[in-house]
Amino acid sequence: MRKLKASIWKELLLVLHDKVGLLLMYLMPLLLVFIITIVQNSAFQIVNENKLTVLISNQDRGSLGDSLVKALVHSGSFEIRKNDHLSESAVKRITIDEDAMLGIYIPSNFSERLASNADNISKLMLEQMGVIEKAPKVTPEKQEIAIYFDPIVQENFRISVINGIQAITNGIENEEMVGKLFQEMGYDSIPQNIRQAIINRETKLKIANASLNEVAELIPNSSQHNVPAWSIFAMFFMVISLGGNIVKERLSGSFLRLQTIPRGFALTLISKFLVYLFVALSQLLLLFLMGIYIFPHIGLPQLAMPNAFLPFLVVTLLSAVSAISYAVLVGTYAKTQEQANGFGAISIIIFAAIGGIWVPNFVMPDYMQAIGNISPLKWCLEGYYTLFLKNGAWSELIGTITFLFLFTVICQLLIFIKLRIQNYI
Repeated sequence: MRKLKASIWKELLLVLHDKVGLLLMYLMPLLLVFIITIVQNSAFQIVNENKLTVLISNQDRGSLGDSLVKALVHSGSFEIRKNDHLSESAVKRITIDEDAMLGIYIPSNFSERLASNADNISKLMLEQMGVIEKAPKVTPEKQEIAIYFDPIVQENFRISVINGIQAITNGIENEEMVGKLFQEMGYDSIPQNIRQAIINRETKLKIANASLNEVAELIPNSSQHNVPAWSIFAMFFMVISLGGNIVKERLSGSFLRLQTIPRGFALTLISKFLVYLFVALSQLLLLFLMGIYIFPHIGLPQLAMPNAFLPFLVVTLLSAVSAISYAVLVGTYAKTQEQANGFGAISIIIFAAIGGIWVPNFVMPDYMQAIGNISPLKWCLEGYYTLFLKNGAWSELIGTITFLFLFTVICQLLIFIKLRIQNYI
């Protein structure tokens, strides 16, 4: 036991004297989590919380243009800035200057064309039902509403906004068409009970996040992605410190001297494992505490911890052991300290890129998603996603646990083979 304590103390001193390694393992992930969470949280708020600023110029001579504007206001998704003195070209030009995400130009004949088309459709319907003899054939006129987006708006966001505006205009058109039907049948306007039925016709949608069990639902936010993601990245980046130390000790002859001490080499490997397990868990603890206690005070969403502690502990330990095993593997096979640092850092960055740490996997092409399955960081992140965002049960963690266990076993096997060839064990 004394030998093990001495070996652990020696490893702690090596870690504490490695100032660059400490900065990479602790300060870098703190800055990454802080900066990237702020950036992503702003994007979350634009899409999910803030109203979309819209510049509208309504030139319509009828009432339906005003109905469209009122419907946009009533939807609650838009902050309307109205300026009816702008021409279509001015709307296109001034939208960006007004700091609006899009501009809408309603032409002067919007009500006229929409009413004409509604009248034609209603007469065709009455003709089909035998109420009138024959409706005149009229070519429907196209109603055009010009929409100009800020160039920075992404395509998927444009499509969702266009679909929302289209749904509003369709509702106005349908109501106008029903009104024309009743006028043709001798009514002055749509009966109140029919009008109320049209207003209440929409199917109510129950909207919630998908969950793997009946535990209280967690609301996804930028913190729940970035804190676990960059904690994993920090764990695996210990390859710079641990891998470099292994190469340094091997080249300095420490490994050979340890062979002269009974169980000396095995104790050194065990002490390295225990010390860097502590490092990995302390990294995780530091970043998670920042997400829980500091983020709310700087305007960022608080990190909501998962309810299942035991699955969380298992995923954390497997992630840490995988990171340590990979760092020892790199240090064992590298011939120089520079080689260990360079290859270790680049490989972790590649693993992070294809594993979804920077960009979510689902936005990647299929072949990149398939390649990403070889990244241990991907499976670590999947495990945390299952816990943080999906309230995952053990059955949903089988893939993560299996891959990380096999990855650790393969790394340890390759380490054993290399050390055996070099007669260290």
